[in-house]
Amino acid sequence: MTTSIDPPAASFKLSMLIYDTRYRSITFQTIALIAFLIFIGWLFNNTAQNLADLGKEPSFGFMTEQAGYDINQRLIDYNSQSTHLRAAFVGLLNTLLIAVLGCITATIVGVLVGVLRLSGNWLIARLMTVYVEMFRNVPVLMWIVLCMAILIESLPSPRDFRGETPEASMMLFDSVAITNRGVYIPEPLFSRGLGDVSVGGVFGISLDLIAVLIVLGAGLYGAAKIRKRADVIQNATGVRPRTWHTRLAVVFVPLIILLVALGFHLGYPALKGFNFQGGTHMRNSLIALWLALSLYTAAFIAEIVRAGILAISGGQTEAAAALGIRPGRIMSLVVLPQALRVIIPPLISQYLNLTKNSSLAIAVGYMDITGTLMGITLNQTGRELETVLMGMLVYLAISLSISSVMNWYNSRVKLVER
Repeated sequence: MTTSIDPPAASFKLSMLIYDTRYRSITFQTIALIAFLIFIGWLFNNTAQNLADLGKEPSFGFMTEQAGYDINQRLIDYNSQSTHLRAAFVGLLNTLLIAVLGCITATIVGVLVGVLRLSGNWLIARLMTVYVEMFRNVPVLMWIVLCMAILIESLPSPRDFRGETPEASMMLFDSVAITNRGVYIPEPLFSRGLGDVSVGGVFGISLDLIAVLIVLGAGLYGAAKIRKRADVIQNATGVRPRTWHTRLAVVFVPLIILLVALGFHLGYPALKGFNFQGGTHMRNSLIALWLALSLYTAAFIAEIVRAGILAISGGQTEAAAALGIRPGRIMSLVVLPQALRVIIPPLISQYLNLTKNSSLAIAVGYMDITGTLMGITLNQTGRELETVLMGMLVYLAISLSISSVMNWYNSRVKLVER
C-alpha cells in the first residue's frame, strides 16, 4: 500500500516578491503607488514652499473679504459690498442655470432632429442633416458670439417701444418685452409670502419656493402611485382604468390652493424712462449662451438618438405596424423606450460637455463661476491656486452629480432579463 505525501510548502522568501507570479503584480503595484504618493507629496510641498517664499501662503480667508464688483445677471440678492464667497455662489447659480436650461433644451431639440433625420420626407431629412453638420463642425465659441451679435443687432431698443406710434410692441398681452438689452418677462411674486431663511450668511432660501416644491413633489408622488395602481389593475383584468384626470387633480389642485394662500401674482415689466422696469430681466448674454450651447449640443444628441433608433431591429416597427399602431405611437411606445439603453450612456457625455462649455460665458459677459471666482476674484486677490482649485472642484462636483443622476435613470430604464 502506497500513500502520496504532499511536498512541504516552501517558506516565504523576499525574492518571491519579484520572481513568484503570485506576488509579482502586487509588488509592482505597491511600488508604483508609493512612487506616486511621493511625487504628489513633493509637488504639494514644493508648491507650498514656493508660495511661502512669495509671501502667499495658501489661505481661503480672502473669500470673506468685500468683492467690490457687480454681477449683472443673478438669481439672488447681491451687490458690490458682498463677499467674494457670495459672488462665487452667485456665479455657481448662474452656471447651474445654464446647465439645466441647456440640457433640457438640447435634449428636446436633439431628440426631435434625430427622429426627423430618419423621416421618409426627403426635404425634412436633408434639412436636419444640414443643421447637424453645420453646428457640429463650427466651434461652439463662434456660435455663442454669433448669437450675441444677432440679439444685439436685430432686436429693437427700449426707445422703439415709446411714442404714440411705437416701432415695437410688447407681446402676450403686454407682458413680455423683447429688446436688444434682453428679454423682460413677468416675475412671480407673493403678497403673503413666508419669507426667507439664511444659510450660513451666504445665501437665503425662499420658504415660499420650498413650500411649492414640497407640495409639487407630493403631488407627483401621488400621481405616480395612482399610475402604478392602474398598471396593477390592467395586468390583473386586462382593462386599464382612466386615471389622467385624477392624476392631474392630485398634482395641480393642492398647488393652486397653496399659491392662492400665499397670494401669488405676477409683476409685469413696464417701460419707465429709458428702460424697462419690473419683471424678470433675462439679459442677452444669458439668452445667447443658452441658445448657442443648446443648439450646438443638440446636433450631437441628434446623432446619438439616430444611432439608438437604428440599433433597434426593423422587425419591431413592422410588428407594431401590423397591430395597427400609428407611426407616431410606434416611435414613442416601441422604438424609443428600447433605444434608451443605447442613447443614455453617450448622452451623459454630452450633458457634461455642455456644462463644461458654459465656462465660455465670459466671451459674452455672462458671469458664471468662471467669470466670478476664477476671473474677477482671482485678479483682485491674486490667489490663483486657491481660486482655480475651488473652480475645478465645483465643476467636478457638478459633473459627478450629473453622471450619478443619469446613471440612476439608466438603471431604471434598462431592459431586465428574465
